[in-house]
Amino acid sequence: MLEIDRLERALARRPRLAERLFTDRERAYAAARPRPARHLAARFCAKEAVAKALGVSAWSFRDVEVVAAGGPPRVHLCGTLADRARELEVDPVISLTHTRTTAGATALLRRIRRASHRG
Repeated sequence: MLEIDRLERALARRPRLAERLFTDRERAYAAARPRPARHLAARFCAKEAVAKALGVSAWSFRDVEVVAAGGPPRVHLCGTLADRARELEVDPVISLTHTRTTAGATALLRRIRRASHRG
């Protein structure tokens, strides 16, 4: 959970912070909507939720990208988080939420089913 105003103030004080926390696509998505900080705050929460679900403590916010392309939001991983997801054979599934003042996210890990080879 994150207070949207808190992120909005932090981004106003440190303009380059958005570049450190969010990918170009995430920033463009938020900028195209009313009150961009609401969408960025939900993505911030999703990134933290994914890292916690994967059990990784050292990671970069840009190693998680939240993509919403006409359907439910999805996660693209790279770096340490992608390595950990491959190791665990899981795919993160996220849910985003926000009210007027607060944003939040949940991440679950879905086991990747491997194709069985029967001879």
